[in-house]
Amino acid sequence: NDKYRAEAEQRYAQFMEEIGGLTNGQLAHKALDAGYIVKVQNGPLLVIEHWVVEVMASGAESVDYDNIDTERGLLLTLPGLFKDDSYVQTISTYIREEMKAQMAASEEKVYFLGEDDPAGFREIAADQEFYVNADSKLVIVFDEYEVAPGFMGVVEFEIPTEVIAPALQGSEYIK
Repeated sequence: NDKYRAEAEQRYAQFMEEIGGLTNGQLAHKALDAGYIVKVQNGPLLVIEHWVVEVMASGAESVDYDNIDTERGLLLTLPGLFKDDSYVQTISTYIREEMKAQMAASEEKVYFLGEDDPAGFREIAADQEFYVNADSKLVIVFDEYEVAPGFMGVVEFEIPTEVIAPALQGSEYIK
């Protein structure tokens, strides 16, 4: 709670500094909305989602997750779930193929892929945002605009366990 309060106070102070001193009734041309929700509470696993939406001419949404083993008092990290860094390529390959399949199936799905766009998606970061969902599946998360146009919002990919099973440290969290 102290961590979340400190983050919120820092975010608020930064926002107030950015909009400057406004006289009574004057409108700022920027808005900020942020909060926290319990995304998953499943046995010892507690996932807290932090979200931030900043709006100026348009909005940008970002999310962060704390994946906590409440019995051990551990904060789970993506690298910590795997034996070595081979998961980066395995998950990235799956996501690229899933992006292509979704775009082929629907004109409403658009992703920035590295083949067509030098700034497009090539691979996840070693510490990519993620959470373990209520079904004990790994979900990789990208902020708005990170891998797709803004109209797609925050984008999530549930990774089938059989794709990553050989690289997992164990099956305690991901099944």
